[in-house]
Amino acid sequence: MGLVRVAEQEHVDLVVVGPEAPLVGGLVDACKSSGIEAFGPTAAAAKLEASKAFAKEAMIDAGVPTAHFGLVGQVDEGMAAIERYPVVLKADGLAGGKGVVIARDEQTARRTLEEFLVDRRFGTRMVLVEEYLEGEELSLLALCDGVRAVPMAPARDFKRIGDGDEGPNTGGMGSYSPVAGIDTERANELARTIHQPVVDLMRERGTPFHGVLYAGLMLTGDGPKVLEFNARFGDPETQAVLPRLRSDLLELLLAAARPDDPEGGLKDAKLQWGEEWAVTLVLASAGYPASSRSGDVIRGLDRLPAGIELTHAGTARRADGEMVTAGGRVLNVTALGPSAQSARDAAYAAARTISFDGMQMRRDIAAHAQRPPLLTAP
Repeated sequence: MGLVRVAEQEHVDLVVVGPEAPLVGGLVDACKSSGIEAFGPTAAAAKLEASKAFAKEAMIDAGVPTAHFGLVGQVDEGMAAIERYPVVLKADGLAGGKGVVIARDEQTARRTLEEFLVDRRFGTRMVLVEEYLEGEELSLLALCDGVRAVPMAPARDFKRIGDGDEGPNTGGMGSYSPVAGIDTERANELARTIHQPVVDLMRERGTPFHGVLYAGLMLTGDGPKVLEFNARFGDPETQAVLPRLRSDLLELLLAAARPDDPEGGLKDAKLQWGEEWAVTLVLASAGYPASSRSGDVIRGLDRLPAGIELTHAGTARRADGEMVTAGGRVLNVTALGPSAQSARDAAYAAARTISFDGMQMRRDIAAHAQRPPLLTAP
């Protein structure tokens, strides 16, 4: 792999793999084969994200609570598997966060199944027909060393493109951390129930999970249930979580990547977090998520207030030096504050200094962040 050659040439001590495609493609395996330390799961372990069907079967084997589902390969089979509406339809494969549709009627369900199974929109041959869960969503990332799962600070993200959770799913339009009602004790309890059984199962199968296991959860009246697993730092939750981390991130990543400790390199890890709130806003290009537009000049980057963290996601620099859009989700704007409201105000004030043609931004990120969940698990 070209990336491995670059790491060798630059004498890189640790490769941290961010996107899902290189993980599923075996970049961590290739690094380790070349003697380069890498943070992230092997291709075999990354199947927890590569295949929703694989993840569901792993949850069942590990005793992890999740929604009821069926796996189908034909449109008519999928329609027959639907017991009630709304229903959740998921493409069984990588889809950049856009392979999930909540179908509220028969017409939408059939059209979605045809897009996934006939048009092969995401190259998938199978679709999960899944029970629709009600409650409040929670994202909980855990650092894993193949033996144990150590939870990070909780976050909440906003998947839909429009205010009030309207419109199609995206890769995420914003996030905030912490989450009211989810303290350290509760996060540890969730990790013991959700993450640890999966880490145990993967180790027993001979495919230990090193890296970040991201659990997208729904807090229902019957307790927390897993919506999905990601095998990496989730975006945009990571932008809101990591600025609050006070522990040495590099030391944690090295400890998690360490393969030769039978007790796990994170056995003595104690993550320390700041008291401040973080709010992240995603600025998306015209047409997203159905499509994206590139080449629109981005203005105002030189006017950002002090203390704002700007993360580039879909940008490029033209030959004349202008920064332009080059993808669906273009920029992430993150602000910290002593309260959710202060962080939110700072994030939106900073985002208003930036502009490009067709820019999309939700206006309700973290609007109710300091309200405890309406439905909390017993």
